Amino acid sequence: MATKCGKCGPGYPSPLEAMKGPREELVYLPCIYRNTGIEAPDYLATVDVNPKSPQYSQVIHRLPMPNLKDELHHSGWNTCSSCFGDSTKSRTKLVLPSLISSRVYVVDVATEPRAPKLHKVIEPKEIHAKCDLGYLHTSHCLASGEVMISSLGDPKGNGKGGFVLLDGETFEVKGTWEQPGGAAPMGYDFWYQPRHNVMISTEWAAPNVLQDGFNPADVEAGLYGQRLHVWDWQRRERVQTLTMQDGLIPLEIRFLHNPAADQGFVGCALGSNIQRFYKNQGGTWSVEKVIQVPSKKVKGWILPEMPSLITDILLSLDDRFLYFSNWLHGDLRQYDISDPKRPRLVGQIFLGGSIVKGGPVQVLEDQELKCQPEPLVVKGKQVAGGPQMIQLSLDGTRLYVTTSLYSAWDKQFYPDLIREGSVMLQVDVDTVRGGLKLNPNFLVDFGKEPLGPALAHELRYPGGDCSSDIWL
Repeated sequence: MATKCGKCGPGYPSPLEAMKGPREELVYLPCIYRNTGIEAPDYLATVDVNPKSPQYSQVIHRLPMPNLKDELHHSGWNTCSSCFGDSTKSRTKLVLPSLISSRVYVVDVATEPRAPKLHKVIEPKEIHAKCDLGYLHTSHCLASGEVMISSLGDPKGNGKGGFVLLDGETFEVKGTWEQPGGAAPMGYDFWYQPRHNVMISTEWAAPNVLQDGFNPADVEAGLYGQRLHVWDWQRRERVQTLTMQDGLIPLEIRFLHNPAADQGFVGCALGSNIQRFYKNQGGTWSVEKVIQVPSKKVKGWILPEMPSLITDILLSLDDRFLYFSNWLHGDLRQYDISDPKRPRLVGQIFLGGSIVKGGPVQVLEDQELKCQPEPLVVKGKQVAGGPQMIQLSLDGTRLYVTTSLYSAWDKQFYPDLIREGSVMLQVDVDTVRGGLKLNPNFLVDFGKEPLGPALAHELRYPGGDCSSDIWL
């Protein structure tokens, strides 16, 4: 999948070169059975997304993990475009940290890309012993050839935002990336930008707070995150903490892809807003709210007001468009960010959600919609849940979407997801004028999996994508 050249490493020399890469043909995504009542291990599904293939829009392979109740969640690579200049490196392994068990699975996707196989298992006791961390989330590959994985907590489930460092060849646990005793009070996602000697991390909550479901009282008690942590990339220590106004539960964070850029965006789930972070002239960092999705007054839900719950965000590789999902309201949005201070809504599509017509929730007051959206039916299946994880094709013209957030929260907010299984959808993107349109011929129904309905989560292409690769 890499650019053809004599001395190149993995990925592409720049984000704009990556946009010229080949069309995606396979997607890897973890499927979860924890909290579904099905006693089976989570597994990595391989989906054929080549429209010319007879197996288009089908799961063509399933790799079960050797343990139960891991809660696979996100994934990353052994190496990526940050190592493009190193011809000895090759993108061959997918790294799958477990959010709940704290195991890390390393999967060989190079030997047979259509049938991945397990390469190595890193047991939680090794991570606990060497790092005093657990509950693992984001995996990024570094220019050093190492792999760095963020944590939500310590081994006992208390909040602790540290980073596990793995050798990128042997996958031995090397210890923590941060200096001893230097972890943040909470953790979740992170993104680094070496030209500005910076890494910024986000916060969800302590594992003990979130793992069994969402309790609104925990918000009132201040147990959910609302800060960004700014780190000195070379010294590996926190240098600034940014508390965001209205910024409850900052989850996914994205710098602009241009490696010279000194700004980016973070999606605040419960705050239902997008905040822009940026570097000041003096070298410190600031944050400001640039998009707010209004809550809806409702009846028949757990609270009188329903936030949109922004759960995933993406930037196109040319830094022109920002995409995000409102998991509860049910819409996926496209914003023109030519002026990052003033994002402009140019595309919106409803893909299920909690406020569809005929459902249990009645909308009493809505600042955006005149009526409740219709339920989504694709190929005869009514979609349960709302749009959640998203991935964009390299050229920016196709979005892939899954509908599961996290098994315990799925069970609480969308019981139908547990019964029906999640889905994978594909949306066509107008990159000229803006606009989103569902592809009616694409549906992967994880409700029909051999062992029963499964919860499918984050999406990855074998050659890297706009949320796995970082450029130097």
